[in-house]
Amino acid sequence: MGRYTKIVVTLGPASESVEQIDALIAAGADVFRLNLSHGPLTDHLRRLELVRQRAERAGRSIGVLADLPGPKVRAGEFPPGGAYLMEGETVLLEPGEGSSSHEVVTIDYPTLCDDVHPGDRVVIGDGAILVTIESVAGEAVVARVVAGGRVQGRPGVHLPAERVRLDTPTAHDLELAREMAAAGADFLAVSFVRSAEDLQQVRDVSGSVPPRLIAKIETAPAVACLADILRVADAVMVARGDLGISLPLEDVPHLQKRIIRACVEAGVPVITATQMLESMVSAPAPTRAEVTDVANAVFDGTDALMLSGETAIGEDPPLVVRTMSRIAQRAEHEADYAQWAQRLGRELRAAAPEGPELITQALSHAAWQAAIDVGADAIVCCTRSGRTALAMARFRPTAPLIGISPDPATARALSVAWGVRPMTVATYQSTDELVWCVVEAVVRAGHVRSGDLVAVLAGAPDQVDGATDVLRVVRIT
Repeated sequence: MGRYTKIVVTLGPASESVEQIDALIAAGADVFRLNLSHGPLTDHLRRLELVRQRAERAGRSIGVLADLPGPKVRAGEFPPGGAYLMEGETVLLEPGEGSSSHEVVTIDYPTLCDDVHPGDRVVIGDGAILVTIESVAGEAVVARVVAGGRVQGRPGVHLPAERVRLDTPTAHDLELAREMAAAGADFLAVSFVRSAEDLQQVRDVSGSVPPRLIAKIETAPAVACLADILRVADAVMVARGDLGISLPLEDVPHLQKRIIRACVEAGVPVITATQMLESMVSAPAPTRAEVTDVANAVFDGTDALMLSGETAIGEDPPLVVRTMSRIAQRAEHEADYAQWAQRLGRELRAAAPEGPELITQALSHAAWQAAIDVGADAIVCCTRSGRTALAMARFRPTAPLIGISPDPATARALSVAWGVRPMTVATYQSTDELVWCVVEAVVRAGHVRSGDLVAVLAGAPDQVDGATDVLRVVRIT
């Protein structure tokens, strides 16, 4: 087996050509991300179609993730060359559309004076400039600069998420969701999620068979209602950039571990994102701190690692993917997956699920143990929806894990799940036919060979409740 942890690659001007996409697939990209915050929709639709063509040519089930922009509050334009906000000085924050200076920062948020309180933190830009609110005086807010620096253009402004009166998702998000769902995107990432209802709004406009929804955890309200979000999300992203703005920076590493652990226990794939190999936008090698950051995300149990500017605008996107792949593989070699699975088994038993979930949980745990006991060379998960493969993946088996589905969209959705190699096969009418035909398919694909032992996990074809209730161990002859 090669790498278990998946890699999400953001496409952009540096990586949108046929040659670059081919090179990124060869380097190990599992999912391509389209950042809808930048560029016209037509560019993203063209990239989606190109990824589909090149993935088919490479014989890979590669997912496409469309990342919705979400609401954005911005400061008014600063003068050419920018302005410097000095630490310790006061600055006025005014609602409006005018220009900004080092003395007065205008913000395109009409109810600013009503929605911030003394003691609140407001971040300008990507986290470098921090001010705290001292008082509200008429039509302006008096703030003190805690962390200063130069600001240019129209930087984003991050207000307290729990009181901001912005729709999430926005009307623009919903329109983009409709367009990307119709074009066949596999995932829609919903920005600034604050509750489970935010995801339902996107699902409601995304057609009869909507893409899988990824909840971006980047606000304090999202952290507070994580359990509710996990019940409706198809995947989660730990969006550390805005999370580190909404909450104290020192909390982010601990929240990352907590969110990843909760996702794995729930069988919900989780992506760790933001500044993982940021220095490789321009440098040929990452910093030691970045290498450690990537490895620690693997130790935490993340399903996938995400690259943003590193591949969208970086000097050498394929090199970045190869570098991340090497770091992840080395970390996986040290990870104690057996202990992880044993602890997970105890916690799942204590949760005492009922109905189909209980059966799926018991069979996937049995498959993990059986694969160890017999020294299985592969675990094959037959799945129509993807649930069987996700239930198996959360035990982090070290035997190659192959997710087989008759639905190409389901196979692509598994591209973000830890360790799962997606494949598509025909639909079968009986359990015996299903087992032997999928075993034949994985032999033809070169995943196993004569003499190997394979554990096959499936739901019987006539199942109506979706439970995974078939486990067979077969020897390839």
